[in-house]
Amino acid sequence: MAEKTIVIPEGVEVKIEGNTLVVKGPKGELSREFKHSDIKKQIKEGKIALSSGTDRRKLNALLGTWVSHIRNMITGVTSGWEAKLKIVYSHFPIKVSVEGDRVVIGNFMGRKSNITSKIAGDVKVEVKKDEIIVSGIDKGLVGQTAANIEIATKVTGYDRRVFQDGCHLIEKCRPAGEGD
Repeated sequence: MAEKTIVIPEGVEVKIEGNTLVVKGPKGELSREFKHSDIKKQIKEGKIALSSGTDRRKLNALLGTWVSHIRNMITGVTSGWEAKLKIVYSHFPIKVSVEGDRVVIGNFMGRKSNITSKIAGDVKVEVKKDEIIVSGIDKGLVGQTAANIEIATKVTGYDRRVFQDGCHLIEKCRPAGEGD
């Protein structure tokens, strides 16, 4: 029998509604479905307890994954998540702007047409000089938005060691305000 617990910090409210775990905090609310017939979820004495009836390796791995997801949700609603990308170019200055739910990248490698990248979910994208800051409360959506921007400016057909133009991830998803 395996059991893992997560301490619920002050100012965070956690509810279990069927298979869905809802976490509310000062930054917002996140919900996620955790569904498995052999794993039980409980909230007791300011802690979230996850337990399985057996000691199988796959269930232990799944428990560890769920614990990480829940900790990421708690961090998201308390401090939020942030990723940074750097705009790099050598000949053609890249113009980056945010328009609605898309990031528009202009003049990439001298192209006349703009490249667009989708902003996933409720994520905020900010452009400051040669840096793009992606922030939000859901770690997965922040990481996906940063990846979308990076993939949109991937150089193909040229030697990437020579043509290093693009928007490159310089700081992976981390709690907002950490490392400044």
